[in-house]
Amino acid sequence: MLTAGVAFALTAAGTVVAGLRAHRRRFLSATRWFAVALLPAGLYLTGLFPVARTIGDELADWAAALVLDPRVWTGIALLGVSAGLLLTTRWLSRRGAAAEGQEARPAAAGPAPARPAVAPAAGVPAAPASPRRAAAKAERAGRAERPAKASPPGAAEQGKDDDGLGDFADIEEILRRRGI
Repeated sequence: MLTAGVAFALTAAGTVVAGLRAHRRRFLSATRWFAVALLPAGLYLTGLFPVARTIGDELADWAAALVLDPRVWTGIALLGVSAGLLLTTRWLSRRGAAAEGQEARPAAAGPAPARPAVAPAAGVPAAPASPRRAAAKAERAGRAERPAKASPPGAAEQGKDDDGLGDFADIEEILRRRGI
């Protein structure tokens, strides 16, 4: 009977606070207050208050035994040793896999690409091409080159002034091949 009175008193108080928040036009806050206010009545009506009391009593008994019973301390020590062993074996397996190199892990996506993802800087030799690419490059070299498009006036003069745009020659060649 006392539990019911406390539960419904808390629900009523929370509903009053929610009403005051709504009166101040803070509807989001009022909704939160109302949701929390419904919890005590819901817990009482579902019968969960006795369950919570039982859980509280059991936790109190365990805490008292923790302080006074050496058997509980032995169990805690065993749990600590177990956790330490699991963490150590995980650390050693990661360390061993790193020491063995890439062969220890299976390649899920196949071999790495033969070319770098980023174009090499000027003066750095390019990575060797795959045999298929080398054959395609040789075939293209064997074809007759298309006549070059007329360059805009003053382009010859710009080539004489080395203004650092020589690094873009590869990009220009790719764009020219694609007709862009």
